[in-house]
Amino acid sequence: MNIQSLAIALAVSVAIGGVAWVFLYPLLSGERKAEKRKEIVVRSGPVARAATAARTTQRSRREQVEETLKGIEKKGAPQRFVPIQTQIVQAGLTISKRQFFVGSGVLGVVVFLLGLFMSVGLLPALAAGFAAAFGLPRWILGFLKKRREKQFLAHFPDAVDIVVRGIKAGLPLLDGLRIITTESPEPVRSEIRTILETQTVGIPLGEACTKLYERIPLPEANFFGIVIAIQQKAGGNLSEALGNLSRVLRERKKMQAKIQAMSMEAKASASIIAALPICVMLLVYLSSPDYISLLWTEPVGRMMLVMCATWMAIGVFVMKRMINFDF
Repeated sequence: MNIQSLAIALAVSVAIGGVAWVFLYPLLSGERKAEKRKEIVVRSGPVARAATAARTTQRSRREQVEETLKGIEKKGAPQRFVPIQTQIVQAGLTISKRQFFVGSGVLGVVVFLLGLFMSVGLLPALAAGFAAAFGLPRWILGFLKKRREKQFLAHFPDAVDIVVRGIKAGLPLLDGLRIITTESPEPVRSEIRTILETQTVGIPLGEACTKLYERIPLPEANFFGIVIAIQQKAGGNLSEALGNLSRVLRERKKMQAKIQAMSMEAKASASIIAALPICVMLLVYLSSPDYISLLWTEPVGRMMLVMCATWMAIGVFVMKRMINFDF
């Protein structure tokens, strides 16, 4: 029994000693410090500096891209209130803000006087004049803006392809943009010309391209500005980046056309439902005018017309919001 206890104690002591030799001896003897000093001496200085420089370059390039994206995101944030002068530029008009307000006031006065001349009453004439002065000009600006944006989207992918082919052929980026100003239709031609003129006065090309989003508030224009700005600051294969952008623009155009085709049935249903009461009212008036004339000769009938028009407008608005897809 004593011999077994001594054997077990001896084995435990040997095991503890072995563990201590493996883990404690390098620390106490200084072997690890010597190995670290040897690695520092053996490692070549130029290689270490090259690795450090590569990591610094990669980090600085990533930081430049992140800063560029943050700046463009702040500039491209949707504005709650767009100034009138910006709306005029986006609509493609060359008038000033003063001319716009003067024209709106003249239009409102003309409609008001026309209402008085037609003896519709003072309040209806005031309402018509107010709508003509403040509502109709802004609606025209919105209509012209959307039409110009559609024309821009129709020709912008082809313009980007011109730049891509020019870069692959060895032309500089500015020469490719100058080709667009002579080959592409409006409004792409004028917008690229504005970019070149802005760059000529000393503004960097990347910043000049990002300003395209202010005149054409579309994601496609913002994409183009981001690609050019990042390439100007961080470098990279511009032809490949613009080629990918052109492909994305065409895919978005196909998706938009597909969405319009799929939502056309709902739009036709909304148009039929909105026009049905007016058509029925017109047919009843042609067949028996005395029967339906009570709607605008009696106070209760006029109240019913106003309520029906209000509910119909709400229904049309809801259906329009349901079939209006944004991507």
